[in-house]
Amino acid sequence: MAVGRRFGATRRTTTALLTGTIGFLSSVAVAVPVWAQQAPADGYFATPPPVDMTKLPPDSGQPDKKYKQSKGCVQRSTLGQNIVLKNRPWGQDYLQITKAQEIVKAATNGGVGRGVKVAVVDTGVTKHPWLPNLESGGEYVATPTNGQPKGLEDCDGHGTEVAGIIAAKPDDPEVGFIGVAPDATIVSYRQLSENYEPDTSTSTPPASNTAGGTPSSSTTPPTGSGSSLPPSEGGGGSGSGDGDRTSPGQSNGGRQLEKAGTAGTLKTLAEIIRGIADRKSADIINMSVDNCRTATGSITEGEQQVQAAVHHAALAGIVVVAAAGNATDTCPQNDQPDARKPKTIVTPPWFADDVLSVGAIDQYGSVAPFSVHGPWVGVAAPGTQIISLDPAEGSRGLANLTFESGDKASEIQGTSFAAPYVAGLAALVKAKYPTLDAKGIVNRIKETAQHPAAPGGRDNFVGYGVIDPVAALTQSLPSEIGNQAPIPPPQLAQLPPANDHSSTPMIVALAGTGGGVVALLITLFVMRTIRRNRPEEAASRR
Repeated sequence: MAVGRRFGATRRTTTALLTGTIGFLSSVAVAVPVWAQQAPADGYFATPPPVDMTKLPPDSGQPDKKYKQSKGCVQRSTLGQNIVLKNRPWGQDYLQITKAQEIVKAATNGGVGRGVKVAVVDTGVTKHPWLPNLESGGEYVATPTNGQPKGLEDCDGHGTEVAGIIAAKPDDPEVGFIGVAPDATIVSYRQLSENYEPDTSTSTPPASNTAGGTPSSSTTPPTGSGSSLPPSEGGGGSGSGDGDRTSPGQSNGGRQLEKAGTAGTLKTLAEIIRGIADRKSADIINMSVDNCRTATGSITEGEQQVQAAVHHAALAGIVVVAAAGNATDTCPQNDQPDARKPKTIVTPPWFADDVLSVGAIDQYGSVAPFSVHGPWVGVAAPGTQIISLDPAEGSRGLANLTFESGDKASEIQGTSFAAPYVAGLAALVKAKYPTLDAKGIVNRIKETAQHPAAPGGRDNFVGYGVIDPVAALTQSLPSEIGNQAPIPPPQLAQLPPANDHSSTPMIVALAGTGGGVVALLITLFVMRTIRRNRPEEAASRR
């Protein structure tokens, strides 16, 4: 009978241990998928890796390689016929720029943005009579022609239009257009060009003539050298010519770094940013240039260099503004269900801790279809039907058309032209609040924006919302007096649930429930087995 008791006790102990083991393994088996969903297994997607300051390159002050001009520079068919667009751009009225300028002027008893320097890192800026405060910054494409100062040659026309939105100051009272901060100083850096290409020969690159037309060279003229920017019909503000040749939902306003057959790399962009920070040559940096690539879960060396550079600039107290990027055939829109796993990465906006990236809205107040979405978007501003300075050399007028690839005239639109609205606003805030540091300026722009109806007052389309210059210049912010800024209340609109919510809590709950149910079933089975064995044990005792 003692043997029977020992056997029964051993069987019960074995059964209990088996129950616990199976229950534990069942829970682990269910929980494995939860672990796998915590973060991308192969690297970085929405959130970049930590900054590696060892990647910060020194500023060479020159191009990283030799480039030659391959297309003719932007020009008008007849430079003597300058176009005057008398209407104000819709974005100017939408943002109440005139009222914002009056506020700054009254507060400073002087110019609007005077004393503030904005670095425009782009295709260069052409001298224009309506851009009186223009300084040379640097040249990273080619040796300046005709004795031009470095950075003050814009073969593409893009940088001049960007600079005009920031600080143009027309002297014609009939002109409605004006820059956001017309008394600010533009410091121009020519960093890229679609009209230049890497020079693999040993010959001297062709140079543009004073009219900005066909390069003067004994070789065959570059492709597109006879192109010209068509004037507008009647000066009414609507573009004539070819119009917008892009596909629906795409933009012509971007300038892509490291695009095949063009000049401009992430390395030289990082060099310029570092140089500005080291020399304190600007208070604000505007970059309407970017690099777009497929999200691979990794980071390139050029991206690491830019990441280190913008962090270096932020630590130096510089406001860094960048265009959020434009959707194109080679830069697909981030329309995937999970915003944390974008299919497209845009640099510099990706580094949102140190960069204020700007999305675009259209004249109806809606998100422009070409504006690339992403967790890095900070704010938004007008980016369609843009009017700015005519970039053709020798011009004294305005333009509402821009050039693509040297010979495609299209309406001016893109996040490239939304970003300078924000850079201009940063200049106004800097002028009115001279003791406010760079982080404070960025926070003021974000906190006073027209927040979207989304959790936390931001989304992946317009960030914290469309900028509100008047509010940015007048509101008292709790965050500036030591209090936490209030979280914007959600709007009353009945909106469908967001599709970018985290599924991890639900998976964890289901995993725990499933494991518990399995353990319960096993326990019930074991208890039933034990009860059935009790009569045999009682009989053995007798």
